[in-house]
Amino acid sequence: VQLEESGPGLVKSSQTLSLTCTVSGGTITANYYSWNWIRQAPGSGLEFMAVVAYDGSTYIAASLRNRTSISWDTSKNLISLQLHSVTPEDTAVYYCASERLWAGYERWGQGAQVTVSS
Repeated sequence: VQLEESGPGLVKSSQTLSLTCTVSGGTITANYYSWNWIRQAPGSGLEFMAVVAYDGSTYIAASLRNRTSISWDTSKNLISLQLHSVTPEDTAVYYCASERLWAGYERWGQGAQVTVSS
């Protein structure tokens, strides 16, 4: 399975950041798999953002819930993330990662650098 993130690279403050994770070599509806968005800001650790599971259920981190949405397109085998009202503090590398139930994260994309300008 391979994951590839894509995004705009540069976003202005207050705009909406839209990211896509395209999955190849496997189906996003495969049993017991979930698909995560995780980010890492400069000088910081990894921050979990949101996840969509194989049954379509979703969960978003409480700190981001009021301005984040996650969705999937099973026909295109991709997962999308939208982060609204971005600020420079949202500057980070955004990763997509697969997770297998009880086994943890398995595959990571290469990451998409996103810079938010003020």
